[in-house]
Amino acid sequence: MDSEALKKYSALHPKPAGLTLQYGTAGFRTKAEQLDHIMFRMGLLAVLRSKAVVSTIGIMVTASHNPEEDNGVKLVDPLGEMLHPSWEEYATQLANAEERELQKIVTEICQKAAVNQHKDASVFIGRDTRPSSEKLSQSVIDGISVLGGQYHDYGLVTTPQLHYMVCCRNTQGQYGKATLEGYYEKLSKAFMELIKQSPSSGESQRHLKIDCANGIGALKLSEMEPYFPKEVLIHLYNDGTKEKLNHLCGADFVKVHQKPPRGLDMKPNERCCSFDGDADRIVYYYKDATGHFHLIDGDKIATLISIFLKDLLAKVGQTLKMAVVQTAYANGSSTRYLEETLKVPVHCVKTGVKHLHHKAQEFDVGVYFEANGHGTVLFSKAAETKIRQLAKEEKDDKKREAAKVLENMIDLINQTVGDAVSDMLVIEAILALKGLTVQQWDAFYTDLPNRLLKVQVADRRVIDTTDAERRAVTPPGLQEKIDALVKKYKLSRAFVRPSGTEDVVRIYAEADTQENADALAHEVSLAVYHLAGGKGAPPQP
Repeated sequence: MDSEALKKYSALHPKPAGLTLQYGTAGFRTKAEQLDHIMFRMGLLAVLRSKAVVSTIGIMVTASHNPEEDNGVKLVDPLGEMLHPSWEEYATQLANAEERELQKIVTEICQKAAVNQHKDASVFIGRDTRPSSEKLSQSVIDGISVLGGQYHDYGLVTTPQLHYMVCCRNTQGQYGKATLEGYYEKLSKAFMELIKQSPSSGESQRHLKIDCANGIGALKLSEMEPYFPKEVLIHLYNDGTKEKLNHLCGADFVKVHQKPPRGLDMKPNERCCSFDGDADRIVYYYKDATGHFHLIDGDKIATLISIFLKDLLAKVGQTLKMAVVQTAYANGSSTRYLEETLKVPVHCVKTGVKHLHHKAQEFDVGVYFEANGHGTVLFSKAAETKIRQLAKEEKDDKKREAAKVLENMIDLINQTVGDAVSDMLVIEAILALKGLTVQQWDAFYTDLPNRLLKVQVADRRVIDTTDAERRAVTPPGLQEKIDALVKKYKLSRAFVRPSGTEDVVRIYAEADTQENADALAHEVSLAVYHLAGGKGAPPQP
């Protein structure tokens, strides 16, 4: 390692005094002007990680659904998964190191993680459409270059596309071709094969309005359009030509505010969906004949996919184990429907995609979605091999056809990470094959009314939770108080959890009516305020 070069380049990307940041589920995120040194240092870290695992590593410059002024960065591990937790620690150390300690910390990481300095390093870079992203990805390149790493800059891509590229590269092309064309071809071929089987349900079924959050999704869907079959008519809104990224639009806005995005005119019963800023989340919605808005979130997407896959797995007659993984935020109605009506096992894990992904890997087929619309399906190696073999060799026509549909689903789903483009095509294929309208899908179950609140506290660490964040262990007396409040209402539950990033406690409550859900959430927020060191005035109803 050339310490003079490191010193010289590091001085060109100085760390603002007193700034400390933490690498979390979303990587680093903050105001774009505070990120230059972080980008340079993540370039360094990607080279070290690449040498440690002797594989290509990805770096994505994005702040997803955050406002346009923000930016962020996250690293992608060899099979397209999120950065290993032990390296999140190194990322935080490196990001917060003072200039003069940088060399020392790089050396320490090399020792702790047994990094072989003589190995080659290879890094794939991608970025979203934010005005700050191009310059920041240049800082990443400086970091990679100073440690002698090789890089390929994919420029503007969705986050899931970069995950896909990294996985293709490290599986020597088994997962697909590590190019945008390779991605478009793989998905569109699987999609065409699937909808060939669909009962012809007329042109109207295939119209879909897409809110692209004024982000990268619009660019990439336009590029992909020539690959779509002519039956699919997509109409893009909020394509980034006029308005700001994520401003009053996008999956997060629609989910939080339970209303349509600006810039998309909805007619009754039209199918619409929204991507988020980096196209790794999707939610669907429609307006009924009375003008009432209906949101179809990640829980209902997981349910649709589960019904479809369960049916196919039964047809191929294999003993493959399927499960759905949720967090405590999943609506109680979805959990009840999956367990009681569909008889599919449901597992609850802590909030955060990495926990869901990890749990889903335990099954032959693991479906996971967060309520916010981020999710995917994982197939075990054994299940995939079995399904592909049956699609080729099974003598029984019905079983072989079902296996072929499963095989195309495996190719259509981006197993590395939640992917709005891929999830959208999966949903469109299932609706076409099952001949379902958006209203029929919505009618599988009715969401229990719920309310999300937050309470400011002096120190969020006073709250500690267990049972996948569904029960509070500290402060003493809080859980007992919540239990007593929950008993007052029908079909109710409530939980509290500290935020991962700020001194607030998040509260979730659901009950049989909106009025009761609101009342329960408010009562729980008062309990948190009084027992967990609330700041400012007590919460008002």
